[in-house]
Amino acid sequence: MIKKIIKPIAVKIFEIITRISPKFSAILLFIYKTHKKPNLKNPKTFNEKTTKLKLTYKDNMLVSQCADKYGVREYIKSKGLENILNELYLVCDTPEEIDFSKLPDKFALKCTHGCGYNIICDDKNKLNIEKAKKKLKKWLKEKCGLASTELQYLNIKPRIICEKYLCTEKGKLPLDYKIYCFKGKPECILVCSEREKKLKLSYYDLNWKRLEYETECWSAQKDIDKPKNLEKMLDYASKLSEDFEFVRVDFYNDEGKIIFGELTFTPAACCAPYYTEKANIELGKLM
Repeated sequence: MIKKIIKPIAVKIFEIITRISPKFSAILLFIYKTHKKPNLKNPKTFNEKTTKLKLTYKDNMLVSQCADKYGVREYIKSKGLENILNELYLVCDTPEEIDFSKLPDKFALKCTHGCGYNIICDDKNKLNIEKAKKKLKKWLKEKCGLASTELQYLNIKPRIICEKYLCTEKGKLPLDYKIYCFKGKPECILVCSEREKKLKLSYYDLNWKRLEYETECWSAQKDIDKPKNLEKMLDYASKLSEDFEFVRVDFYNDEGKIIFGELTFTPAACCAPYYTEKANIELGKLM
């Protein structure tokens, strides 16, 4: 109960501070999330270096385009990779424009101007449509990125997209492969698994050796099999990251079919709690 009361207040405070001084807001957020003060003058860790980098994104329109869940599709096409885009059912400006009767039984609704604005529907007959519309309307009004000083989101036009629902033949969510890329060079892969239960993480190098970069509470107990099309994924990631100092290129990989997820410039708002100290330093060395 206390957390539910405090969190909205903290968000409002950070939004106000960001409007006044994004740098000060980023420092406070870093302390609030990690309980450590960032060294932005001489950053060493990955969290510190990406925090410093994210303060340059306010006027970087390419980063904003690629953080836009709809705008990024044109960037993917410009790289000749239209074949890895997920099927798009619609794009619109308001929930009222959505004709749910024309959507398939399963789909994913997303707001384009931030992260976490998702409605994953696995059975349209069980979906409370009015509640979904109300939620979308609320999200469209929010200034995502203001509280977290993820300034790339502030230049994105809020819209709604509806994409194909992704699942394996067994009805489970496909594995999520997140490739850390630095100036067009993939360096390691984060695999997200067990999302139906409690999200687990595992890091691998390019030869599929377990890196143990994740803290114990986040770590997947079972190793993930090396995907047969890993080299193809790495090639795609290289092409999609060549224009950026750092970006995490996210893919779904189901039965050998690679589907683009998103380009992530500020993982966990650059205050990720799941890295070990070693991982934070090693990833920082790559920047």
